[in-house]
Amino acid sequence: MSFKPSPHSKVTGTAASLLLILMGLLAGGAARHESITVDEVAHVGAGVSYLQKLDLRLNVEHPPLAKVLAALPLVMRGAKADYSNPSWAFSNGFFKQYLGEWVFGHWFVTRWNDPYGTMFWARVPMLLITLLLGWLVYLCGTKLGNAWGGLLCLSAYATMPVFLTFGPLVLTDIVFTLFTLLTLWTFADMWQSPARGTVLKFGFALSGALLSKFSAGLLFFCFVAFILSLRWQRVVSMPSDKAELSAWRRRRWWSLIKGTLLATLVVYAVYFVLSWNQPTDTFSIIPHFPASPLLRRLLMPPWIFLQGLVTFSFTASRPTYILGHGYPHGVWFYFPILFFLKTPLAFIALLLLALIVAVIAKLRLKTPLGVISQGMELHWRVVWVFLLVFTAACILSRLTISIRHFSVPLVLLILLLAPLPEMLGTLQRSGWPAARAGTWLTVVLVLVSVFTAVRAYPYYLPFLNSLSMGRPGYELVNDSNLDWNQSLPAVEQWVQRRGLQHVLLDEYSFSEPTVYVPQAEFWNCQEPDTADQGQWAVVSAGMIEDGHNCGWLLQYPHETLAGGSMYAFQLPAVIPAIGAADGPPLPADRRNFGGAPPQMNFQLIILNCIRDPQQLQPTIDRMQAMFEAEAKKRKK
Repeated sequence: MSFKPSPHSKVTGTAASLLLILMGLLAGGAARHESITVDEVAHVGAGVSYLQKLDLRLNVEHPPLAKVLAALPLVMRGAKADYSNPSWAFSNGFFKQYLGEWVFGHWFVTRWNDPYGTMFWARVPMLLITLLLGWLVYLCGTKLGNAWGGLLCLSAYATMPVFLTFGPLVLTDIVFTLFTLLTLWTFADMWQSPARGTVLKFGFALSGALLSKFSAGLLFFCFVAFILSLRWQRVVSMPSDKAELSAWRRRRWWSLIKGTLLATLVVYAVYFVLSWNQPTDTFSIIPHFPASPLLRRLLMPPWIFLQGLVTFSFTASRPTYILGHGYPHGVWFYFPILFFLKTPLAFIALLLLALIVAVIAKLRLKTPLGVISQGMELHWRVVWVFLLVFTAACILSRLTISIRHFSVPLVLLILLLAPLPEMLGTLQRSGWPAARAGTWLTVVLVLVSVFTAVRAYPYYLPFLNSLSMGRPGYELVNDSNLDWNQSLPAVEQWVQRRGLQHVLLDEYSFSEPTVYVPQAEFWNCQEPDTADQGQWAVVSAGMIEDGHNCGWLLQYPHETLAGGSMYAFQLPAVIPAIGAADGPPLPADRRNFGGAPPQMNFQLIILNCIRDPQQLQPTIDRMQAMFEAEAKKRKK
C-alpha cells in the first residue's frame, strides 16, 4: 500500500503509535499473568513439532501458520520436546491425533518446559501480529477517510476487549483477521489496477489467509459477491463503453485466477516443507514401484489439507448457550446478542453517530457518495461486501461459541468509522450547526473507550458492558466469552491469601490444574462427596450453568475471582442429598463440558490420558467400540 502524507500525518502518526503502545501494555500485561487457555494446549505443542520434526500430524484441524509463528521463538530458544512420549507415535492417525494433541501439548508446556516462560515467548509473536493488525487498520482507515479517520478506527480497535483478550493468545483468529484484511485490500487494489505487482500482493495475502484458518474459504464467496455487486451498481472508475467494460472485466477475472493459483502454490509449498518427515503410510493404497515414494510425498500436502478440512467440518456444529438457554447447535441470534453484550457501548455509539452523520451528509450535500476519499470507491465497496458475507456466515453458522469468531466483521465494522471525521468537517464547512457538537461527541466517545479499556484491565475475557444489567456472566454467555481456563494464576493468589492447603477445582479445561494451583484437586461440582463438606471449591463461571449444572452452589457464601471468570464457594458442613431441591443435580440432569454425552466425558478422558499417556490406545479402542455399538443400535 502507498499512503500520501496528510497535513496532520505527524500528529496522527504519533497518536497512533501511542495507542498501539497502550494496547501492547494492556493486552501483553493481561496475557503475561494468564494460564494456558484451552486451545493453546494443542496449538503450542503442535507448532513446535512442525518446526522441529517437519511433521504436521498434530492439530490438523487448523492450518499451520499461526502455530508456526508462535513456535518460532520457542524453537530458537531450544524448547524441549520428548518425541519418545507415547502421545507422539500414537497421534500418527486420522482421528487419533485429535486425542493425542492434547496430551503432547500439555506435556510440552507443563512437563518438559517451564509453563510461564513457554507461554510468554509463544505469545510474543501473537501480540506483535495484533499490533500489526492495528497499524493496518489505521492505514486503511486513513485511506478511506483521512488521517483522523484512521486514528478513530485505531482507537476503536486498540481499546476493544475482544482484541485485547485474544490478540496475544496462540490462536488462529487474529492472524486470520490480519490476512483477511490484507486480502480484502489487495483484492481491491488488483481490481482497480490488475498489474503484476498487485496480483502478487493479492496472491500472497490470500495464501496467508488460507494458511491461517479453514474458514478462509468464505473469501471466495466474498469475491463472487463483490463481482456481482459491480453488475448491480457500477463504480465511477468502470468504463461505460460495452466492449471496454467486457475487456475490463475479463482482465480482472484473469488476475483473480492467477492470484488464486499463486496462493494455492504457496499453501502447497508450506505444507510440503512442514510435512517433509511425516510418514506416508496412509497412502498404502498406492502400490510399491520405483517412483511411489516420490508420488506419496507429493500427495501429502493436499492429503493433510483434506484431513484438516474434514476434521474441521466434524467440529463445525456444537452445542451453544446464550442468555441462560442451551441449544444443540448454533443459533442465528447468537452473534448479534454477543456483539451488544461484549462490545464497548462507546463503539456502538460511534457506529450510530456515523450512520446518522452519513444520512445527514447525503441529504444536505446532495452527493451520491461523499463519505470516502476519491479513488477509494472500490475499496469501500469491498469493505461492505466482505462485511455482509462474513456477518451472514456467522449468523448462519452452527458453530457459535465465542466472540473471537466474529473478529473479521468487528474489524470491518471499525473501518466504517473512517469517513466520520471528514464528513463532520465537510458538514461544518457547509454551515451545519451540529457538526462541531458531533466532533466533540466523537472525541468524548474515544476517551470513554480508552477509559473502559484501562478500567477493565486485566480481565478482558469476561468483559460485559452495561447492557448485561448487572447479571452475572454465567447467566448470559459461555465458553471463551467468560472463562477459558486463563485465570488459574488468580486462583493461586487467592489460595495463598487464604492460606489454604487444599482446594477443590472445577475448571473449564482439559488440562491438569495442579500445574498452576498446586493445592488443587480436580473436582466436578455436580458430583460432590461427603469428604468435600466444609471445604472451599473454586468453580469456573462456565461450569455453573453451561458446562456443568452447579447452580445449587450459589446459595452458599462465595467470592468472585478474576473479574467473574471463577467463583470460590465455601461448601456447607453437610452437603444436601443429590436430587434435593437445594442439592446437586440428579445424574439425568448433569451436563458435560463441551456438550459431550454422559458416556463420553471428554474432560475426564483427556485428563486420564494426560496423567498416563499409555492410556491413549486403550481409550481410543473403547471409544471405537462405543461408536460401533451405537451404530448397530441405530441399524436395529
